[in-house]
Amino acid sequence: MKTDPETFIRANTSLLAPPHVPEIQLYLASEAHELWLKTEEELEAIGLPPPFWAFAWAGGQGLARYVLDQPETVKGKRILDFASGSGLVGIAASKAGAAKVTASDIDPWSQTAVRLNAAANSVSLDFNETDLIGQNVDADVVLAGDVFYDKSFAGALVPWFETLAAEGKDVLVGDPGRTYLPKDRLEFCAVYEVPVTRALEDSEVKKTTVWRFRP
Repeated sequence: MKTDPETFIRANTSLLAPPHVPEIQLYLASEAHELWLKTEEELEAIGLPPPFWAFAWAGGQGLARYVLDQPETVKGKRILDFASGSGLVGIAASKAGAAKVTASDIDPWSQTAVRLNAAANSVSLDFNETDLIGQNVDADVVLAGDVFYDKSFAGALVPWFETLAAEGKDVLVGDPGRTYLPKDRLEFCAVYEVPVTRALEDSEVKKTTVWRFRP
């Protein structure tokens, strides 16, 4: 790794509260376009994968809001925050009384971001850096914010989430209307109007829905 993740995160982000989840602070890119719009070559030069962890995406904000407002969803349960990014949803679950929270992401930078963000919110999250898709997971509830943006990724996730739901796990997703959301397999839970960064989205507010996979 060419760049030390913690040094880079502390130097290029600020502790900010996502607008829809003001109870939580995260190390986020305060000038989103400057970091996000770096070319792949520029990112590669500093050893940085696309910095999904540096932004509070609408799906994650909506799902975190739902967990905080409906703490019985996670209270006393084992939680997997899948494709965790910044760790926002996992931190919300921990604050809502989860017994154990594991953040999962294959981006090694996410592990550092989650550690820093968890510490900033005085919670403790475990971290799993392996690709869990298709695997059994030691969790009662699986939380996934904003994961249906890519066709092939969604194609792998849907059968896995369906299997987990059939096993009795509660699988909740937060989604702001991404193209590959499998609505025909979902039950509505809640909807929010989430402020977002125009540099990353096509509007300043995204209608974000929390869904539950049908078993």
